[in-house]
Amino acid sequence: MKNILLAVCGLSPQVITETLYALHQDQRKVDAIHVVTTRAGKETIYSGLLCGKTGPYYQYLKEFGIAPSEIGFGHENIHVITDENGNEIPDITDEKDNERLLKKCLELTFHLTKNPDNALFFSIAGGRKTMSACLSLAAQMYGRPQDRMFHVLVSPEFESSRDFYYPPKISREIELKDENRQPYTKKTEFARINLVPLPFVSIRDQLSSDMLKRPKDPATLMMSLIKDEPGRLTVNLVDKKIVYKKSEQDMMPAHMALYAFFAMRKKACKKSGETCGACTDCFLEISEVLDRHQEITDLYKRICGTRPVDEMSESGIIDLNDKNFNSYKSKTNRILKNKFGIYAVKDLEIASLGKRPNTCYGIRMDKSRIEVVI
Repeated sequence: MKNILLAVCGLSPQVITETLYALHQDQRKVDAIHVVTTRAGKETIYSGLLCGKTGPYYQYLKEFGIAPSEIGFGHENIHVITDENGNEIPDITDEKDNERLLKKCLELTFHLTKNPDNALFFSIAGGRKTMSACLSLAAQMYGRPQDRMFHVLVSPEFESSRDFYYPPKISREIELKDENRQPYTKKTEFARINLVPLPFVSIRDQLSSDMLKRPKDPATLMMSLIKDEPGRLTVNLVDKKIVYKKSEQDMMPAHMALYAFFAMRKKACKKSGETCGACTDCFLEISEVLDRHQEITDLYKRICGTRPVDEMSESGIIDLNDKNFNSYKSKTNRILKNKFGIYAVKDLEIASLGKRPNTCYGIRMDKSRIEVVI
């Protein structure tokens, strides 16, 4: 597995060699380095760190016996933040610049984490604090189990020195400045660089495959995690109530019987498929409903329980016809709408499809989400 160091950098390119040194001291091999920076940061890397092929970076490789070809780090590995016209921005100075920075961090992290055979080392030690925050956020969005995040702590007196890039094998004196900005010298053997692993929580495993096809902004990624589980419908003839999600609605026996008839019709459909989709095979024309009115009557009697049959109205649900059917259907749908809301009722209602005289009736909700308790 290849290890890739992904770092942010401002005007102190020393952070790159300091991080590289710390990783190597921790026995962590680095196969490539990628840096996110500004135009000013790029120029400082070119002039202060690389200097053609004679700068401190190459001095470090030579001193520790590492061939330049072992680590991929060329001009193409320095990623400069640009504006909407493709112009490199000199610095991060406002909210718009920060949005561009975040976009660059997300895009680069997205592409580098597509290869399962590499591991990313996120270094948040360099640049402005906002640069560290943006790279951290990119890691949280797209980081994988094999990826790691690090900060590098350097002895304070050496951290502020423009001449210190890493502790050389042979100690030498370099000029530092005290609290009053007065110069003094100190040997590099006293410099300490500590690699600090930082935990981070990644949401990558919770993202859908569509979210991983191309880079997305954080808001889109986070919104994709807010998933409202499909509501389940329970038609409970025992308790004479309809339950949807966590809400319950008591029903009069006639309305309950009619609704249960259509719910059971939906559940009885033998057509295969994970979802019902636009299928209306279970829908019935009014003539078919009336032909099966005995099923509705039987449900009504079951719901009424011990109530004497001769007390039941012969002009109501027992004597169903096209006129009182529409009345019962409309009243049932109105109860559902008032209780569960206008959006839910599209799934729950006894729907009417088609024009008269070929109107069909049924429930749209997927049969897998319906339970009938009898």
